[in-house]
Amino acid sequence: MKKFKKLTALALTATMALSMAACGSGSDGTTASGSGDTSAPSASTEGGATEASTSGSESKTPKHEGSEPRTIRIGTWYDIYYDSTHKDIHDDPSVSDEELAQMMFDNLKRVEEKYNVRIEYVNLTYDGIQESINTSVLAGKPDCDIYLTEPAFGIPAVANGYATDLAKVLPADADILTNQNYLTTININGFDGTYFMLPVGGESIPGSSYVLSFNKKMLDDAGLENPNALYERGEWTWEKWREYLMKLTKDSDGDGVTDVYGFGSRYDWLFEYLNMSNGTAVASNQTENLSSKEVGETLDFIYNMYNVDHVARPWNEEDWNDNQNCYINGEVACWFSQAWIVDANKDADAGLEEIWVPMPIGPSGNKETNARKNSASGAAYFIPQGVEDPYLVYMVFQEYKDYYGDDFEQRDYVNDWWHNNALTEDNYNVMYYCGEKTGIDLWNAMGVDYQFPLLLKGEQTAAQFQETNKQLVQTALDNMFK
Repeated sequence: MKKFKKLTALALTATMALSMAACGSGSDGTTASGSGDTSAPSASTEGGATEASTSGSESKTPKHEGSEPRTIRIGTWYDIYYDSTHKDIHDDPSVSDEELAQMMFDNLKRVEEKYNVRIEYVNLTYDGIQESINTSVLAGKPDCDIYLTEPAFGIPAVANGYATDLAKVLPADADILTNQNYLTTININGFDGTYFMLPVGGESIPGSSYVLSFNKKMLDDAGLENPNALYERGEWTWEKWREYLMKLTKDSDGDGVTDVYGFGSRYDWLFEYLNMSNGTAVASNQTENLSSKEVGETLDFIYNMYNVDHVARPWNEEDWNDNQNCYINGEVACWFSQAWIVDANKDADAGLEEIWVPMPIGPSGNKETNARKNSASGAAYFIPQGVEDPYLVYMVFQEYKDYYGDDFEQRDYVNDWWHNNALTEDNYNVMYYCGEKTGIDLWNAMGVDYQFPLLLKGEQTAAQFQETNKQLVQTALDNMFK
């Protein structure tokens, strides 16, 4: 199995200084947790939970002492491998890296024997997992020992007191509270404590990290410089991107109809990433920010793309996927991309040469401080209140995710799939760079119907969009954090 060290393009290096960590797509199969033996004597607390001593030097490894193994249930809404119900690595029908799969499978058996437990994933469905949290945890008898959540229902669970504060049940030197070599967390504005668990690993960084992609041939034909060079010099701005889009928008056959647009992709990604590049967010805490000047600048830019400069391909309300996939036929010169999109559309087979770049910097943004990936689009685990011996549950989960046995190079391994579907190593480096600096914006995780097509078709101005939706956002936040 080939190992890749973290590679970052010259002048695109960045220190990973996260206020919260993102969980990338597919990270359950390749990220990790720890095998440390730190533990502490427990004292009974309410709801059957235990509170750990912080006397690290007197601690011991927790273990289920019953005659029969304890089942640690992990509630999810999709299938994850491997657990005690699986007998072979090929129980995963999509297994491709057999060496990696065997490491995970063998580690599962080791952890189960060490702690006298069985680990079992329970697919509750997306709606079912929310119902389980809101009913069983509220009743004090959680259906599962760990839940996998999205921010849309994970943060309300924390706000309603359904999640265990790990800082109160783990020893002070627990990894998630200190080094975070194995599990990291999400810090939520307005809440003290440590509630969420995210496995650390290489794939968690490029996962869910979207980039701007340019058709290289169209850039070359227009005589335009690689935007990465502009980014390195601090010249890749919204205004420079606008110039590029205008030069790339063409009526190739002279019939008066535009047949190649500068940009075409999904409006939700456009809005989200423009906000981040402008140093702002709609809902990063309990107060709406949609009505701010900075978000107004984002909305104005989008309005002008579609209705003034006409550099954005008109939005297709009848076919959502058409808006994202129109680049395949050469209808647009710039779009949002990610490894999974390249894989799904077989860009390499189509002979597409692509240049991936970070977002340009907005008028209120800052290259050094802007978030480059929204961690709210990911998922994280938590231990619900009322679970018996949460310290044991935490240690089982941490070691279960430590399939690499403290080999941190292996932890940060990112398999060939990511590199191959980035098409070039430079593109992979850009995707990794963008994934290193995360922020949180719940704007699209609260059930608000923003009616974006009204803005894209010119039926609402930016100011009207803000006025129409700001109270909807605030009400959704009030409901989320009540």
